[in-house]
Amino acid sequence: MEMINLKINGVDVQAPAGSTILEAARLNNIEIPTLCFLKEINEIGACRICVVEVKGARTLVTSCVYPINEGMEVWTSSPKVLESRKKTLQLLLSNHDRKCLSCVRSGNCELQQLCRAYGVDDESYYDGERTVSELDCSAAHMVRDNAKCILCRRCTSTCEKIQGIGVIGANGRGFKTHIGSQFAMGLGETSCVSCGQCIAVCPVGAIYEKDRTQEIFDAIADPKKHVVVQVAPAVRAALGEEFGYEIGTDVEGKLAASLRRLGFDKVFDTNFSADLTIMEEATEFVHRVQNGGKLPMITSCSPGWIKYCEHYFPDMIENLSSCKSPQQMFGATAKSYYAEKEGIPKEDMVVVSVMPCTAKKFEIGRDDQDANGVPDVDIAITTRELARMIKRVGIDFRNLEDEEFDLPLGLGTGAAVIFGATGGVMEAALRTAVEKLTGEELPAPDFTDVRGVQGIKEATYNVAGMEVKVAVASGLGNARTLLNMVKNGEADYHFIEIMGCPGGCVNGGGQPQQPGRVRNFVDLRAKRAEVLYNIDKNNPIRKSHENPAIIELYDTYLGEPGSHRAHELLHTTYVKRTINK
Repeated sequence: MEMINLKINGVDVQAPAGSTILEAARLNNIEIPTLCFLKEINEIGACRICVVEVKGARTLVTSCVYPINEGMEVWTSSPKVLESRKKTLQLLLSNHDRKCLSCVRSGNCELQQLCRAYGVDDESYYDGERTVSELDCSAAHMVRDNAKCILCRRCTSTCEKIQGIGVIGANGRGFKTHIGSQFAMGLGETSCVSCGQCIAVCPVGAIYEKDRTQEIFDAIADPKKHVVVQVAPAVRAALGEEFGYEIGTDVEGKLAASLRRLGFDKVFDTNFSADLTIMEEATEFVHRVQNGGKLPMITSCSPGWIKYCEHYFPDMIENLSSCKSPQQMFGATAKSYYAEKEGIPKEDMVVVSVMPCTAKKFEIGRDDQDANGVPDVDIAITTRELARMIKRVGIDFRNLEDEEFDLPLGLGTGAAVIFGATGGVMEAALRTAVEKLTGEELPAPDFTDVRGVQGIKEATYNVAGMEVKVAVASGLGNARTLLNMVKNGEADYHFIEIMGCPGGCVNGGGQPQQPGRVRNFVDLRAKRAEVLYNIDKNNPIRKSHENPAIIELYDTYLGEPGSHRAHELLHTTYVKRTINK
């Protein structure tokens, strides 16, 4: 690799040829602040926060897009640079809603942190005319507040380049520029799929999920209500970040303990219903293979992906598994099997889910998600909302003793926990489907070919004398590429897993927000996924069909996978939707 010699702040350093000044500085432990920059997504040099001084250049240059060259001399914090950044921040504040105390991002806002670092306070900004805006609350999962938008365009680039959707963009010109949808439509009127990736990358409080935590506190305080909570696999791999833990820390035990202290009547695990999903999904796949059913079969766990399919690939709806997601299967099981077992009227039960995903807020209101005549799940919140609840009631999260989930709906296998990583649903399904097809026990349950954070992965397995071709895609832009290959006859698969978010649920739109300086240089997907694979590796039960709680559920209540009762409770339908950008 060719290395370039340069000086940064008077120190001789090296960086690979083709690096930008920002990358060269980072490689040499020098921090240059950014706001708009997202590596390979939003490299536009628009915010001017990352400006540096370069010897020989007539003006300050944006380090995020300026390439290094041999002998270059750079200053990242000269008086001229510091004054420029401060003035930029003052100008941003002049058109910014400065109600920081009531903002959901207060304390975790990149603009706020920069203002504090550069001495920009409530008095040091340029006052004058401000862009008029209104809250957009039309979507089921989030709120858009352009009064706090700094026009960094991280959200629009992510929506367009990563997810391939593009329902938001820069409208207007000059001072009237604002982020919005075509024809001034509310986000809820567009083909937005509720993935929340725009929320994940927003550096300020301009986009945030609809908070439903007060409804949970109210339900817990109601003596007539039996309030149970389920927690998705990916939550345990990221919640710790909200309490100062390193990225990639497993906090499963403290998670269970904190939920119990919040006052939930029962603390359950979505891993249980992930195993249940595999039982139904693997059975459905085997049935399609053996009986000439519609192939490739495509997984249905990701509600963002499901809505995307309904909008953009409606002709492939028949390929979707009819299985509900683990969130919804849990609710349907809790309000039937568990409610009847405990003698609790289903109308008095409140099922809360803690998810890494904002699309789950949309999913709970979908049609055909009320198997027992009441909603399967009543309230869905994100990992971030749970963190706020824990902080609000004063729970000392870091000093909690580890606890376990309640039984029976708290027991899950290793196969279930890897649902949170891209390729995890595929691997879990293969562990069960292969044993069903062959009638033999797998010598090893690991299908490592479908692991990893690549956008598209393929593998072929010889199962009972048949070549089974599988594919995995995460991020909807990759899903579009893969499905177009299938439609055009360029690829042929039996089974496809698609996750709406890049890297899977561990990188969901409801996970803890990390600033650009972290997102650009740390692979959040891989670090969080490693947590789940370690839990799987250390679980004594690693196949869904060996979960004793699942076996009991079928033996005493459902009959067998794919039974009439199972279909009534655990399967759903889809609709063809139009595209409205």
